[in-house]
Amino acid sequence: MSESPDGQGSPDGQGSPDGQGSPDGQRSPDASRQGEGDLPDVCVVTHPLAAAGENATRSLLDILSAVTGVALVTADLPADSEIRQRHELVELTRRGVGDSVPVAAARFVANQLRMCRVLAGRDEEVVLFYGATAYLLPVLFARALGKTVLVEPRGDVPLTLRIQWERSFPAPVARFLAGLVRALERAGFALADGVVTYTPGMARQLDLDPDSPRVYPTGARYVRTDTFDVTRPFEERERRVGFLGRLDEEKNVRDLARVAGRLPDDVTFTFVGDGDLGEWLEAELADEVASGAAELRGWVDHDEVPAELNRLRLVVLPSEPTEGLPTSVLEALACGTPVYATPVSGVPDVVRDGETGFLMESTDPEDIRRDLLAVLDRADLPAVSRAGRELIEREYSFEAAERRYREILASV
Repeated sequence: MSESPDGQGSPDGQGSPDGQGSPDGQRSPDASRQGEGDLPDVCVVTHPLAAAGENATRSLLDILSAVTGVALVTADLPADSEIRQRHELVELTRRGVGDSVPVAAARFVANQLRMCRVLAGRDEEVVLFYGATAYLLPVLFARALGKTVLVEPRGDVPLTLRIQWERSFPAPVARFLAGLVRALERAGFALADGVVTYTPGMARQLDLDPDSPRVYPTGARYVRTDTFDVTRPFEERERRVGFLGRLDEEKNVRDLARVAGRLPDDVTFTFVGDGDLGEWLEAELADEVASGAAELRGWVDHDEVPAELNRLRLVVLPSEPTEGLPTSVLEALACGTPVYATPVSGVPDVVRDGETGFLMESTDPEDIRRDLLAVLDRADLPAVSRAGRELIEREYSFEAAERRYREILASV
């Protein structure tokens, strides 16, 4: 059931009876919850959701609903989100984060007050703040209500904001504002009963001890292993490498463009995605696109991503440590496509150098070009492809995610 901002139920939010199963059809939450009555119900609280955040939140809700009761408290949920039909929903407001710092700050405080009001009427035993790790007021309020509070960061939010703010403010101002957010986040970590991270490496990136009893470092999402699968044998793929994701500064897209312009004739560089640097990329690589050395696929529906990944022999991701564990890494490995990525946050826990992928020692375009070509020439690349798929099946399937979150909830 969905609820309007004033908390009243609306009939259009009713989910269909068959809309409760896991997205890959492996198990329905009602069936998998049998015998799990001892696990506490969970109220997930997030900040206003953009498309990327909506996808990650939907994955988390699908996992949780497979093991216990779950509801979502959020804001500005996309109108066509599957969450509206699949899960109980309280939407605080239809407004987003805001386009300026003063507006964003005002909405940040207002949303926290709205969260407190909603939490006062919820009966779930556990409140999980997903991504909303700097929302200190509702964390304190939930603790005062006697609820168990978990916080689960999706990445390094202060670093993300600093990179964004440096485009509009002098660097010292951007660092100061990001420092305030980091202080709030760290306070949230300290006040919560537990912190869930995607991997141990992500915990260390956030200055958390993965061995601490208050840290649960195995909260990574899952991959739809039936959808993201090997449909084109690795040996039959052309010498095509690619990038999938947002075309923005955080992904070092400008450096990748320079790499794409320096590859030999038998290697094609494919970009899949859109973003702030989309038009710049089109202009920068116009000659390479005309000659076939580069390919700009633009935005593709998520259902089309497996086919794109099955065209590639290597995915290249020279990202900043802003994401805990990029979904594109997991999806690429599931499709048998090795990943060449920067060793940031949770990436090295999944991209195991020389085993399931390759870690980038430098983001200098010439170094990326040289190492990328060396990887393509490795005789063991098909074996690396198989090892990546096996890792996903073993540790990042829907069933594996169920087991991890069942263990987390049983221990809080």
